[in-house]
Amino acid sequence: MQRITMSIDDGLAREFDLLIQQRGYANRSEAMRDLLRREVQTLLQARERNSPCVATLSYVYDHHARNLAERITEAQHAHHDLVTATMHVHLDHVHCLETVVLKGTTAAVRSFADGLLAERGVRHGQLNLVSVEASDAHHEAADHHHRGHQHLIPRS
Repeated sequence: MQRITMSIDDGLAREFDLLIQQRGYANRSEAMRDLLRREVQTLLQARERNSPCVATLSYVYDHHARNLAERITEAQHAHHDLVTATMHVHLDHVHCLETVVLKGTTAAVRSFADGLLAERGVRHGQLNLVSVEASDAHHEAADHHHRGHQHLIPRS
């Protein structure tokens, strides 16, 4: 572990301390590590579009919009290699919330998400993407065999 010292003005320090308190961090170091990880992930995902990732895509849509539910389902079936699971929640008489768990390359996952979020009647969508590394490695306590799958380990 390396130690980094930095200077910031008093106003920014107060705002940062407020953020730390609101999010429940134990200290400034934990908060800074999370902020740095997020920025490094963003740069990595932009640079390495064919690297593997896992993601959640959440969106609210109007189920009365013309054929929208069918178009969403067709898109998910057309990309069954990316779509791992879907959760559907009825919010009221008109709106539904769906969360789709995705797994694939960063480029493919972003492309799928962009296409789905662009559908007329889809609102409030957000993609949460996590870069991973595929591995056959086990923790020392693991006592099982792989049958055609790999572990996906989040990148630091």
